[in-house]
Amino acid sequence: MELIVALVTLAVIAVVVLVILYLSVRVVQQYERMVVFRLGKTNESMVRDPGLRFLIPIVDRPVKVDMREQFIEVPSQTTITKDNAPINVDFLIYWRIADALRSVVNVAYFAGALQGVATTSLRAVIGDILLDDVLSKREQINEVLRTKLDEVTERWGGKITTVEIREITPPRDVQDAMNRQLSAERTRRAVITESEGSRQSAINVAEGQKQSEILKAEGERQAAILRAEGFSMALERIYAAASTVDEKTMTLQYLEALKAIGLSPSTKYVIPTEFTRLAERVGDYVDVGLTKGAAQGQVTPPAARTPRPAAPPRTPPASS
Repeated sequence: MELIVALVTLAVIAVVVLVILYLSVRVVQQYERMVVFRLGKTNESMVRDPGLRFLIPIVDRPVKVDMREQFIEVPSQTTITKDNAPINVDFLIYWRIADALRSVVNVAYFAGALQGVATTSLRAVIGDILLDDVLSKREQINEVLRTKLDEVTERWGGKITTVEIREITPPRDVQDAMNRQLSAERTRRAVITESEGSRQSAINVAEGQKQSEILKAEGERQAAILRAEGFSMALERIYAAASTVDEKTMTLQYLEALKAIGLSPSTKYVIPTEFTRLAERVGDYVDVGLTKGAAQGQVTPPAARTPRPAAPPRTPPASS
């Protein structure tokens, strides 16, 4: 009998010890903080960091707080813009607990309170912006919402890290107008691009023609210079050759020209007035030749020759 009583006593003591250990020992995870209420009161010194922590049974009541970043999804909200256009907006809010003590003492349910504040802040922010700005300035709206929510949740020990607007749905008529505007804008860009291409093409063609004309003018200038130089050299050579020709040689050249005229099948000839002067020169040369022959005794001098009549005045060319 005494043995049974002893065993029961030991069992009761063991159960009491286990209960005391269960109530006094807590393991705080790395991502958690533990706020301890001692007899219903707490302060900054009662916040426990991660690790193995001991409590006073029955006296201390622990509350664990998750310090990881979390998010809540705010469902689609109908808001009115500054120009009285109704739109539907839904967004995400990323947040975390920055002060474990205030998140437990100052608010009962942080996520629910944050969602309620987010919906009212969204309506206030969208109500001060025009529809076109709402559709084109999401980043600015996100930043304004994040700042407003962060100011409100600071007293609850929370920190708003990011606000992301996921979708903005304008009314049907606004969507149709936007589609028409987008189509018109694309048409305008296409026309501008085409005209720009045509302008650039015309510029390129004009530049090519300009270069071609410049090169052509340069070639003609060089050719004219070369022709002038050739003509100048020819004149110089002709002048040099003419300066060595005497009067007899020129007379022979005239005779050769007359010979060629005589051999021509033409029945009409144009005789220049200088022909009479040529005849005078030929007669003079013949007289000189006869005089020299008589002096040498090879030719009998003619009888007293009648003086040669003077050359007739020059008359216009006659044809025969």
